[in-house]
Amino acid sequence: MIRFLHSSDLHLGKRFGNLAEDLRGRLREARHGAIARLAEQARANGAEVVLLAGDTFDTETPAPDIRRQAIAEMAHHAPLRFVILPGNHDSLQAAPLWAALRTGLPDNVILATEAAPLALAPGVVLLPAPCTTRRPGRDLSEWMDAVATPEGAIRIGLAHGPVQSFSEDTVASDILAPDRARRAGLDYLALGDWHGAVAIDARTHYSGTPEPDRFKHDRPGQALLVGIEAAGAAPAVKPVETGLFGWRTEPLHLLATDDCGAALAALLPQPRLRRQTLLRVAASGRAGIAGRTALAAAVEAAAPDFALLELDETALSTEYDASDLDRIDRTGALRDAADMLMAQAGDDSRAEADRAVARAALVRLFSYCAAASS
Repeated sequence: MIRFLHSSDLHLGKRFGNLAEDLRGRLREARHGAIARLAEQARANGAEVVLLAGDTFDTETPAPDIRRQAIAEMAHHAPLRFVILPGNHDSLQAAPLWAALRTGLPDNVILATEAAPLALAPGVVLLPAPCTTRRPGRDLSEWMDAVATPEGAIRIGLAHGPVQSFSEDTVASDILAPDRARRAGLDYLALGDWHGAVAIDARTHYSGTPEPDRFKHDRPGQALLVGIEAAGAAPAVKPVETGLFGWRTEPLHLLATDDCGAALAALLPQPRLRRQTLLRVAASGRAGIAGRTALAAAVEAAAPDFALLELDETALSTEYDASDLDRIDRTGALRDAADMLMAQAGDDSRAEADRAVARAALVRLFSYCAAASS
């Protein structure tokens, strides 16, 4: 029997360049901290080894402190072992990276840099498929089909890349066979690349990232605890939480008569969870100018409670009412500007981008005038 933790896509050293500087630092530290959280889950559940299925590092040239501190953290958790597979972000093409990792490598860290059987435990063989380049152009797991292992041995595959449409990149030219586990007689195939956990079949799983780094997957960070009783037995697979930050997208559907501020307040998480939450509010439906202004103000007021709070108004339509324009001004230059912007925003002959600019300008003008009169 063997019990192990399956993880992938730590992307240590990710820069998060589009976010505020202080948040970037917090997110980078959370990624480093994922190593300790993986070790904690492994110990708590009796796992003997942590399999990292690629993209441990975000680039092929991580800074020396990123690389060395990661290995030092893994060494700290000995005798628990970590197996690191090269992924497409940290492929074998980055020869200096892997040479540096080999220097002073602790005994409990194993670099799975060769497509060759690797003994994990008595009667347990790991078959790794390291990424040779960022885009190898072939199925690197194919070699597993023909490799012989001792009779009765548990066979575990370890690979990184897309199966069908499960790819983090826009072009998936290196498709892994979705039935590789069956073809190669694997008891389990541990995959990386897709940042959300997905079961391809009972023996083939993407673990997802232990620490989310985008809104795309909208789920907490996790790893998979896997137990295999014997060769041929069905693996027992259980998700365990490892994430520190939550990335969430919450839909907010509005009607023109809704109190937009109250609607927002109803979907926000409880205050004690907000510091560790990156939340995107996806507004849709219809709102008047006053409603849109109130919604934007409510988001701005709540934002300091969160790691990040942003409003996506792409799908939110605006209802225009003469009374809204009267609140800007009844006559004069401001009213003329408001009338012009409303006409442009509702002009179907204009490009949508131009109409969006006019809508945003009208809402901004309304908010300025409302603030000045209050």
